[in-house]
Amino acid sequence: MRDEFIDKNPTGEALVSAELVAGESDEQGLRPRLLDDFIGQRELKEHLGIVLTAARQRGQATDHVLLAGPPGLGKTTMAGIIAQEMGVQLHVTSGPALERAGDLAAILTKLGERDVLFIDEIHRLSRPVEEILYPAMEDFQIDIVVGKGPAASSIRLSLPQFTLVGATTRTGMITGPLRDRFGLVSRLDFYDEDELCAIVVRAAAILGIPADQAGAVQIARRSRGTPRIANRLLRRVRDFAEVHGKGVVDESTAIEALAVFGVDERGLDKVDRAVLSALCRQFGGGPVGLTTLAIAVSEQPETVEDVYEPFLIQQGFISRTPRGRIALPAAYEHLGMPPVA
Repeated sequence: MRDEFIDKNPTGEALVSAELVAGESDEQGLRPRLLDDFIGQRELKEHLGIVLTAARQRGQATDHVLLAGPPGLGKTTMAGIIAQEMGVQLHVTSGPALERAGDLAAILTKLGERDVLFIDEIHRLSRPVEEILYPAMEDFQIDIVVGKGPAASSIRLSLPQFTLVGATTRTGMITGPLRDRFGLVSRLDFYDEDELCAIVVRAAAILGIPADQAGAVQIARRSRGTPRIANRLLRRVRDFAEVHGKGVVDESTAIEALAVFGVDERGLDKVDRAVLSALCRQFGGGPVGLTTLAIAVSEQPETVEDVYEPFLIQQGFISRTPRGRIALPAAYEHLGMPPVA
């Protein structure tokens, strides 16, 4: 049998055992384990509640699930909840880590009955690896090649029924044949301020951080609709409160701490403001090309386009046009400048 399919495969072993190590991290402690504990995403929770309950009643693995949405909204957490609700083991890997078809085959052959396999950034799977998934998802079988040259032959191995949970930040990059094999395709939305406030309060209780409602509101308001950012800001405010405050995350402490760390009342950080400043002051509101704007703020064009622009567009600060980026009135108002006529 070819080397990449045997048990001593180093890549396969590392991928399967990684989730056991991750389970001990501090970040895991903040992740809700049950669907009822998950805050926000009401539509997705309703759909999953029906699908998981039906699968448990039938005693079968649930349908494959594709979760799409920006980073930090809870895709990995939801995969863990699916495994917990089904009472099975969770196996974690990512698309870029699966370089060869044998890497994925090594993991698939070690899955238990009804286990959950979570593949993060599934849109970055290579074509040979993706083709291994097709029969595995539909028929719970994989084909492996034994021997080399003219003597090589293909053997089909049966797999236990399992659930594949894929996460992607770019749904459009997933090929049609792969996307069509998922039984449930859902997109996670950004969280509103009330939901983020509840998440901050919950995280503060878990981490043992004294925090009041007003302080949680200030953190939630600056979290860009993303729980991961809310939890990160909570830790930074806690650090500031312990060093320069009374150890309590209240409203005044949160405002002062977030100002020190460069996060303003709209959730914009240093680079966000640099983009707006360059666009409004240096280029007169635009239009200006992406590469020129990226050079002005000393960032890579891909970073500006993928990390900073989406939030600025959603908040109505800038707009993309065929001629380039332009500043909207809200950008001038935020910078305290009069709009360019």
